[in-house]
Amino acid sequence: MTRDTDPPPPPEAAEEADWIRDAQAGDRSAFARLVERYWDRLYRWLYHVTRDRHAAEDLTQETFLKALAALKSFRPGSNFRAWVFRIGHNNFVNQKRSDRRTKQQLPEDSAAEEVSAEATAENREALEIVARAVAELPEDFRAALTLRVEEELSFRDVAKILNTTEETARWRVFKARQKLMKVLSPELLPPGAATGEASG
Repeated sequence: MTRDTDPPPPPEAAEEADWIRDAQAGDRSAFARLVERYWDRLYRWLYHVTRDRHAAEDLTQETFLKALAALKSFRPGSNFRAWVFRIGHNNFVNQKRSDRRTKQQLPEDSAAEEVSAEATAENREALEIVARAVAELPEDFRAALTLRVEEELSFRDVAKILNTTEETARWRVFKARQKLMKVLSPELLPPGAATGEASG
């Protein structure tokens, strides 16, 4: 790789690469900065997938503990966020397997309550309809859609996180959008969810 012709990475990416390198060398404060950068995003996604605040929080904590333990295996230059989300997805899958043995009832209204708390009176109803529609999507569609729309990840990264092919990731996002279109009037769709992208 010739350093002269490569464009410099954006400052944020260069800073993150430094943090990863320092964290791999044993600098806990560097790892703490990585956690700080991605905690909210990972938690938000896991909340979408689990529809349970406590489960999402537990999974987020567990994901970063596993990421810390596996940090030496992370390849510098690859997508750290996608790597962390992949660990999070694996944790979620494992948790679901063990939950099947001890069937727990999840609170049905948690997604609607979360949305209502932040919403104004006028759009509360619309947001609840969206939250319910997204919550009712099949789990694999919901996971792919929220990674694509909310996290703005490429289809390649979505596929990596969900341990599937890029084609399947695209198909799941497409089908999720189709299902949302059926139950929602277009003006209620979450930003970005109505656009049929071919690129990624």
